[in-house]
Amino acid sequence: MSATLFPAQEIGSLTKPRWQIVGQHGDPLDQRAREEFRVANERTHFADDAPAAAEALLAGRSRDAGAEGVRDLGALFALRLFENAGLARVYDGEARRIEMYEYPIRQMRGFQFQGHVRSFDNKYYLKAAVTDEVRLERPYHVEEFDFVRRHARAEPKLPITGPYTLADWSYNEYYLGRRAGWKGPSVRRAAQREFVVDLAKRAIRPTLAALIERGCRVIQIDEPAAGTHPDEADLVVEGFNAATDGLDAEFSMHICYSDYRALLPTLLEARRCRQWAWEFANRDRDGRDGYEVLGALREYGDARSVGLGVADVHRDEIETPELVADRIRRAVTYLGDPTRIWVNPDCGLRTRRLDVATRKLEAVVQGAALARASFENPRA
Repeated sequence: MSATLFPAQEIGSLTKPRWQIVGQHGDPLDQRAREEFRVANERTHFADDAPAAAEALLAGRSRDAGAEGVRDLGALFALRLFENAGLARVYDGEARRIEMYEYPIRQMRGFQFQGHVRSFDNKYYLKAAVTDEVRLERPYHVEEFDFVRRHARAEPKLPITGPYTLADWSYNEYYLGRRAGWKGPSVRRAAQREFVVDLAKRAIRPTLAALIERGCRVIQIDEPAAGTHPDEADLVVEGFNAATDGLDAEFSMHICYSDYRALLPTLLEARRCRQWAWEFANRDRDGRDGYEVLGALREYGDARSVGLGVADVHRDEIETPELVADRIRRAVTYLGDPTRIWVNPDCGLRTRRLDVATRKLEAVVQGAALARASFENPRA
């Protein structure tokens, strides 16, 4: 826990710069990509830590820089962007990840990919069926964290997709198929529970243990699927507890765009969760107080910290520092303890242009400073 009131953090991914996408494919940068690189480097000096790759990329020799070298530059850029904005905890903006489902599943045995399905709008993902017992090939995200730890100037953290979401976004053939008779709701629920727990114990927990062994102390477990099935909050909790059992780290749980009251009080049984990273700004408009739900935590006597969403990631409109500060103050009113609050965007900023994402992060930090001043110097 930070000693400073309202420290800022990131809780999701950034959009990848054009120069990274072009460079990873081995193509020479076009004028737009070169200009984007130049402007970003003038602001953050991210290329100082990888001068050879940067020189090759800008000289039109993307293949000499190599795909991994370009990804290194992308990770450095995100780190420096977050740090320059004033975040206390940083990650590489998931610069090496395409998305949050397919990659972890590919690190496991027992799955067969079935084809692309629509997730929302025009977004699709490659969905797999579990056809055998889950087995982990090797712990993953470890090399990512090693790079972040070596280069981060602020406290490093790491997000990882949770077992409930990986199970919910897969076809459950193996665990359901093992059960005889009619596959009614109770049978399907029992099979899903077995799937979630196996993922947690056989894949997620060994990965978490490997990350902790490498020095990762702050780990965010992402469960975006939790809000889509509030009646399965017990499965979310069971998966979280099985994945973190006996491990020593500061775990948070990120759930975006949910009716959190529908998940309570069951969600509070996640024993090793020390922070809820939730979305609020998205619903704070049109006369609605998006932070009122925090009162439920107080009602249930839950004293964990909250990653408070104070910037809407679905709009280009930049929140003013004054609005961010007002949101923080309202959250304190509901929670009763300002020391419990970290501030962040609602979710990842990958849906926004990088200039918009940067300005939103800066507004988060500036708004936190305004709110901090009002609590530390109440008569000022």
